[in-house]
Amino acid sequence: MKKIFMPADILLPSDKSNMKVWSVVACDQYTSDKNYWERVEKTVGENPSTLKITLPEIYLEEKDLPERIEKVNSTMKTYIENGTFETLKNSYIYTERTLSNGKTRKGLIGIVDLEAYDFSKDSTSPIRATEGTVLERIPPRVKIRENAPIELPHIMILIDDPEKTVIEPIAKTSPEKIYDFDLMENGGHIKGYKIRGESDIAAQINLSLDKLCEDDICEKKYGIKDVAPLPFAMGDGNHSLATAKTCWEKIKNSNPDSPARYALVEIVNLHDESLEFEAIHRNVFDIDPKRLFSSMKEYFDCNISSFPFKKQKGRQYFTYLTKDGDIFVEIINPSHNLAVGSVQKFLDEYLKEEGKIDYIHGEDVVRKNLSETAVGFLFDTMSKDELFPTVIKDGALPRKTFSMGHAEDKRYYLEARKIK
Repeated sequence: MKKIFMPADILLPSDKSNMKVWSVVACDQYTSDKNYWERVEKTVGENPSTLKITLPEIYLEEKDLPERIEKVNSTMKTYIENGTFETLKNSYIYTERTLSNGKTRKGLIGIVDLEAYDFSKDSTSPIRATEGTVLERIPPRVKIRENAPIELPHIMILIDDPEKTVIEPIAKTSPEKIYDFDLMENGGHIKGYKIRGESDIAAQINLSLDKLCEDDICEKKYGIKDVAPLPFAMGDGNHSLATAKTCWEKIKNSNPDSPARYALVEIVNLHDESLEFEAIHRNVFDIDPKRLFSSMKEYFDCNISSFPFKKQKGRQYFTYLTKDGDIFVEIINPSHNLAVGSVQKFLDEYLKEEGKIDYIHGEDVVRKNLSETAVGFLFDTMSKDELFPTVIKDGALPRKTFSMGHAEDKRYYLEARKIK
């Protein structure tokens, strides 16, 4: 298989004396918390910062959006021209991110070939979306990227490497440390190490990745025959990668050698101990609970109980919550590989007639929202081992199937790369 993940010419601040101010959290976090971003602005002040060359999504609906985008792009050009950046030629960056819970997430930064990525639901490309891509979210991001001279990633891509052959051995090679600092706003701590693209450890990384890309890897790992290998599954930042793909498709015929063919990302092992999947539950509002329940029973062939089922492997279960009590459901004829997918398919149809949905972290919040016209759906957390085979079998999962970590643990902007 052609190389998909490679070293890159990576930009970092040439002055590393104030990295805490330089690095800010991904733009798609705290989208309802203006106070967060106002605090960040105050912390940054007049200093060079990734805040000034990214656009927090909380501002996407502001009337001055075009002016904000122009300011971002002009600041990028200024940073390039005034020596704000230095370039790490042909390099990977190995990262160790200490999270808010004290665990350390290990990652590897490089570029992926966008020709190997297709975000459509039924994609068989080597890089695939794990959740449905909301096409309406792409055009505003295209407006930001299409004239930008550089990119900054908050994209995290997962590899399924249970034997820990790609990323984990790097720490034992004593690589050259290039940054080491605390992140702002309870973001924890991050260390970065340079891996030269021509080094022996880079050669070992590439060899290990090649093994994850073998044509028969899905049969070996999951017992699924005659399917395209899935070496790279999106973890976070799918809409950002989809934006990069959209921009590349627009220019590739006229400018086939553009660096915009590639996108800077961080790969993380699905089996990294720090990675924890959390279930995302549902509340449905403005409905008649009895009518919804009756429709659900017609839609599913299911077993109903007032007591929890003794769960069996391979079966699908969820809990239907109402103001008057809990109902336990086993789906007999699932339409999806996961219970949350089967239920979401039903809800998508039902909500065309009445009601609205919200996606909720935490059972306590779901229960607080129950009323005469609001119900809840509780799901078990998806096992990490289910992610890759489910995407292979069913394509991209329904939106809001699972969550990886809290907002402060998401990727912070730090590295950059020229795309023009």
